[in-house]
Formats: sequence, structure tokens, C-alpha cells
Amino acid sequence: MFNKTRIAPTPSGYLHLGNVYSFALTAALAEQSGAKILLRIDDLDRDRVLPEYVDDIFGTLGFLDIPWDEGPMNSGEFEERYSQVHRLELYRRALEDLRASGSVFACVCSRSQLSRTVCTCKDKALPLDTPDAAWRLDTTTPRQLNVRIWSGVGVTGGNAPGSDATIMATLPADMQNFIVRRKDGFPAYQLTSMLDDLHYGVDLVVRGEDLRSSTMAQQYLSVVLQKDAFRRISFYHHPLLLGPGHKKLSKSAGTTSVQHLRKEGYDRQAICTMIARMLGLPQARPRTWQELIGQANSSRL
Repeated sequence: MFNKTRIAPTPSGYLHLGNVYSFALTAALAEQSGAKILLRIDDLDRDRVLPEYVDDIFGTLGFLDIPWDEGPMNSGEFEERYSQVHRLELYRRALEDLRASGSVFACVCSRSQLSRTVCTCKDKALPLDTPDAAWRLDTTTPRQLNVRIWSGVGVTGGNAPGSDATIMATLPADMQNFIVRRKDGFPAYQLTSMLDDLHYGVDLVVRGEDLRSSTMAQQYLSVVLQKDAFRRISFYHHPLLLGPGHKKLSKSAGTTSVQHLRKEGYDRQAICTMIARMLGLPQARPRTWQELIGQANSSRL
């Protein structure tokens, strides 16, 4: 049904239970749909990436026995062959295409400024080589986005194969004029994620519901860059695993990191059971991630 999906962590902190649930679900859907799994580590946020966070990705996936078929098998191989720095030329060419087509504008606003007022940098027509300026995609032109949303296999009910439904969408408000090149000169996430998925031949993207707006942003960008193949990728957006107070888990919340839990003596089964509790399955006691996803899916029937 699909050729390839991916697990794409960012090494900006230790992986937490929400990451584990997303990766386990990706592995289960890959197994059920016949897709191979790519491990893609997004490491261009160089100020936040630390070697111990990269090591943690391999340690956590190995500890929980979550598999992958393509990509680095250890930190050394990642740095030598798979780091995003090896694909900077790919990203640079796309940015130059955006520059040449007049699709971007320079922005010098800080986050604090944007929290108080609306960006007016587009009207100022600042040179793109302005020091400490980010590049924003000009999204003034409305575009109808045709996005393939996959229902999942055995996720929305029964064991019948999942199905694609093409939805008509528009760019959400929080993604208007989104950044494609950061102030430090590095390409931004929406651009690199889209290009990496195309580069590696990914045709199924499994990601949290909180990244639905990113899906729309990347679809918009693919239209501007005329990357038609990206619009043939299917997306599955899963509900988030929430912590106390129904808040989204973050890498700064150390008590939910797998690294912390392992130091506290939690084994694989205990971690799977903890996730089951957070999913609202008080009686479930999964021993593996396969059982965890199976029990979670059964609860939805």
C-alpha cells in the first residue's frame, strides 16, 4: 500500500513518552501497510542539538525495540552520512528558487515584537541580504490545498485497509507568511521537512495532530516550488499523548523522558503500561509497543 514512512525526531532534548507513542504508532502502521521505515534525524537547529540527545534517540529506539529499515544505525553513521548538513545544497537550491520567483521577503521582527504587533516587513521591502533577517514565504495569494489524509489500518476501526481521502484545505492563520530561512541563515523546518520527505521517497507521513498546520504549510510551499510529488504523499495525524492537566508533553518535562524513567528503574513493559494509562486504558498492561498500539486501537472499536 505504501513504500516508506519515517520516524523524524529532533535532538533538542531527551525523547519523552509522547515521542515514543508516535514512533510506536508509526511502526505499527508501517507493519500493517507494508511500508519501510526511515529514521530521519532533524538536526539543523544547531544551537539546541547536543551529542547526548542524538545518542538518546538510538538508545530509546533500541530499548523499546522500535525498528527502522533505512537511515543511520548509530550516532557516528548519522554524523558521517545522514545529518541534514549533508543536504544543505538541496535546501539552498530551493531557497534560491524562492528568491528568484519573488516568493519571499525579509523580516527583522523578533518573537517579542510579533507577540505584541503584526509584522509589516513585507511592506518595507527590505533587501533579502539584510543582516539578521529571516526569509518569510509570501502567502498573500490564497491557494486551495488538496491534501491526502489516510484513515490508517486498524486504527479507525476493524482490520480493513485504511483509505485515502483528499480534503480541500487552506493555509491556517498561524502559518501565514511562515519562515523558510532563519535569521542565522539556515533553512527552516517547513522547507527542510518537505524536501527531505521528497529526497528519501517517503509516501506516508505519521505525525501528531499538533503538526496538522505544518502539513498545510508544507503543502502550500510544495505548490510554490512546483514539487508536485509532495502532494501525492498521504498524511495520518494522530491524537497527542497528554500529561497532567491535559497539557502537551515537552522535552523540557524531564519526568516523562524515557531517559529519566530508565534511570528510575522502569523497564520496557512499565513504560508501555504508563503510556496505556495516559491513553485512558486503565486495565491495559501491554508488554511491548505492538501490544500497546493493538490495545489502544481495540479501545476505539
